[in-house]
Amino acid sequence: MSVTKYLSLSTGRYIGAWQLLIGRDKKFQYLDSLRGTDSKVLSNLARYFVEEVKDKCGEDIDVSDWEREFVEDLPEQENGFDCGMFMLKYIDFYSRGLSLCFHQSNMPYFRVRTAKEILKLRAD
Repeated sequence: MSVTKYLSLSTGRYIGAWQLLIGRDKKFQYLDSLRGTDSKVLSNLARYFVEEVKDKCGEDIDVSDWEREFVEDLPEQENGFDCGMFMLKYIDFYSRGLSLCFHQSNMPYFRVRTAKEILKLRAD
């Protein structure tokens, strides 16, 4: 499997919210719906990424020369509880090759749609 196919997610253990780290094409992209830009968090997530690749794929990878970007042009969370849904939608839109063209006001719809997809065990 190519390193360009890997995707790593944090579990919110760093700042009490969910963030997304995408690792591909020798680049890390850090997405945080609360606009966090902590380099230490990104470094910890990058280390987690390396550990997951080794554990799941048996590959040792060196990411010391990978570019690191805090993605700024993102839909922004406007409350204290939708970070998980924003992260899920970042993943959904990125995986479909779509631009991140949603807003806080779309979250009630996305919560219902996600629940239905989980219950049907498939994404539409």
